[in-house]
Amino acid sequence: MNARSTNGRRPLHVLIAGGGVAGLEALLGLRHHAQERVSIELLAPEPQFWYRPLSVAEPFGLGRVHGLDLSSVADECGALFTLGGLRGIDTRRGTALTSTGAELDYDALLIAVGARPVESVPGAFTFRGPADSAAFGALLDELGKGKGKRVVFALPGAVSWPLPLYELALQTASRLPALEVVIVTHEEAPLQLFGPAASSAMADLLSDRRIHVRTSSYPVAFENRSLLLTPDWELEADYVVTLPRLEGPRLEGIPSDAQGFISTDGSGRVKGLDAVFAAGDATTFPIKQGGLATQQADAAAEAIAGLAGADVVAEPFRPVLRGLILTGGAPLYARAELSRAGNPASVATDALWWPPGKIVGRYLAPYLAERSGAILDPPIEPEGVPVEADLSSLASAK
Repeated sequence: MNARSTNGRRPLHVLIAGGGVAGLEALLGLRHHAQERVSIELLAPEPQFWYRPLSVAEPFGLGRVHGLDLSSVADECGALFTLGGLRGIDTRRGTALTSTGAELDYDALLIAVGARPVESVPGAFTFRGPADSAAFGALLDELGKGKGKRVVFALPGAVSWPLPLYELALQTASRLPALEVVIVTHEEAPLQLFGPAASSAMADLLSDRRIHVRTSSYPVAFENRSLLLTPDWELEADYVVTLPRLEGPRLEGIPSDAQGFISTDGSGRVKGLDAVFAAGDATTFPIKQGGLATQQADAAAEAIAGLAGADVVAEPFRPVLRGLILTGGAPLYARAELSRAGNPASVATDALWWPPGKIVGRYLAPYLAERSGAILDPPIEPEGVPVEADLSSLASAK
């Protein structure tokens, strides 16, 4: 079925299931490392890739989420695009089962299907991303008309990636300075993942915006204009905004934990299966974030390229957390090395990586930067700071 490559071997047929950050990073990385040694098929349940991290700016009119056509991306990489979701696999036959009923053969499979967002705080407004931008914009309009004096942004214990909630709170306080904005978080300090320096910088920023913060508290439910917290406490609020918790994909034939997530080794191999890999939010790695997903995808792509005979040194996943924080003013950059003792971290108003976008990936970030005009509008923040207007020039826009 596959043509011979230049070394006389049949190309390894690689199926990448998922058209998000991890899937596209793997596609670009695998084509870079393996070239003609692989034939690639990209399977995704929708025809577009969405720049999801910018959804926190969209309700404020500071940006608009656009997409890339996945069939065009696949074509650029010499890959085949197939529309459909991954339902499971038959490991004996090396076949992937799709939501459309099709069966796709593979020599190696990379699962990058993400996770399913579900309600975390009953009664609260759950911000999942682009799908909720319009509804959150409507909520802002209500608040702007004086229909509420206090809004609480609540981070439950089941959510490991807090940055979008802080961005929403900061931009809300910037837009509506007369509104009382409160953050309730299970963290011991704001943005604790990034270390003390980032926590201190965020605490100062929150104080400047007159945002009250209650740490070490776990939101449970919002009812009768009261946010119930653990330990035993209640906070009166007109609105509560929260982020969803995530559930794993629970795929047929793929071993998973009690929450449906897939366990992998440092190279992304699914434990107990041959030539099956996973990357991104579908895995058991506890922090679900796009930049970490690209790093997992890089490790898997290098391992798969090695299977195809490419001369590549496969480096294991060593997580480095990077966050570009939209504040309603000048953006803030935070970085932490999660695999090193003490999690060495830094925070700055100057870019700490390049291109300085919200999606950080060795191959995907430059790819998106080259196409930034097709993905992002050139929004302007209240203080005149361009937000992701041009991913290649954001560092100089202060």
